[in-house]
Amino acid sequence: MSVKDFVQQRRDDFIAMRRDFHMYPEPAWLEYRSASKVAEKIISLGYDVALGADVLDLDSRMGLPSEEVMKAAMARAMDEGADPELVEKMGYGKTAIVATMKFSDDGPVGAFRADMDSNDVIESKASNHIPAKNGFRSRHEKAMHACGHDTHMTMGLGLAEYIATHKDGLKGTIKLIFQPAEEGVRGAKAMVEAGVVDDVDLMFGMHIGFNEQLSNCFACSDHGFLATTKLDAVFHGYSSHAGGSPEKAQNAMLAGCTAVINLQAIARHSGGASRMNVGVFESGTGRNVTPDVATLKLETRGATTEINDYMIERTKTIIKGAAEMHDCTFEITKQGETPAGRISDDLAREVQSIIEPLGIFKEVPFDYSGGGSEDCAYFLNRVIDRGGRATYMVLGSAIKAPHHNPLFDIDEEDMLNGIVALGTIATHYLK
Repeated sequence: MSVKDFVQQRRDDFIAMRRDFHMYPEPAWLEYRSASKVAEKIISLGYDVALGADVLDLDSRMGLPSEEVMKAAMARAMDEGADPELVEKMGYGKTAIVATMKFSDDGPVGAFRADMDSNDVIESKASNHIPAKNGFRSRHEKAMHACGHDTHMTMGLGLAEYIATHKDGLKGTIKLIFQPAEEGVRGAKAMVEAGVVDDVDLMFGMHIGFNEQLSNCFACSDHGFLATTKLDAVFHGYSSHAGGSPEKAQNAMLAGCTAVINLQAIARHSGGASRMNVGVFESGTGRNVTPDVATLKLETRGATTEINDYMIERTKTIIKGAAEMHDCTFEITKQGETPAGRISDDLAREVQSIIEPLGIFKEVPFDYSGGGSEDCAYFLNRVIDRGGRATYMVLGSAIKAPHHNPLFDIDEEDMLNGIVALGTIATHYLK
């Protein structure tokens, strides 16, 4: 059976699978139900499955939630149908899975990566929003699959099922990597440091969506990844009565304000694109109380790792200066980080020649440079550093709103085409 025929036969099941994942979104390191469902499926298909601490360097995880938050998420996952034994193995921030199926010793090791976490977004209840209209809107407040990771899990499982049921004649080994904590670029490094791709010859990542102009297109590489670092900065001052003793205050809010204004004014870099964003600024407890704590959640980005390093150094200098200016102390903690990603252009050209003949995409461009950041870069770079080849592909879809927006949604036909593309690539290299 061809990949296209297989996907057509299973289309209703794959759509139902995606909608189930969409209803139960889980943020970074809390993907207990999602990961449990993924693990159950690939175990049933006969893959060798390693998960939890076996595929994570626990010390390399970034931005873990509190133990209390993780415990509550584990309990909720089990209430919503997650296997308790699997949740226990992946509990407390160990939601990583690697499924392996070996066919022979005389072929390549090909790896495909899918991410699983959701965004901190309240999903729209608008009547024209298809998940709300058709009853699969998020069941979790302040969590939404607003970046397509529900489809990434589905496409990864679709590929897993096709390979497991059509493995005659295949050679080499396939690895399916289901990664936690992509949002905030927190999870890939810990899997890479655990060595999960050290034997990989061919590495493939893929993302759905991006913009309406890319609808029903399949780009074979993305050279536009920006290196990025996610930081939290906390200023500590001294509170006092705003009317009775303002001179005794050390105003943390003012330190935060000074930092925000000057962070946004960092000089751009002549070597390439750079970005700065302060996404959260929290301070103050009452109208007549001088604020003694201010928290900033911010990110830097750069076209190269070196440009991002420049942004980080300027950021640290500004935060230090803002604290001193207002007689406050400060602390900076790293919550996530990824380098700029590298691509094997020859592999991307081969993918283009494999996908174009399918005739299911209106265009199959060599490259689409979206300008975002992705911690799949850790996987790509490690494989290339060790002599393998890697690319990151973009599956265009008629998205209904920008990524991370409450109205974000994909066209499920594009997701199905994505399974066809992945199955075609895998079988090409494993024949």
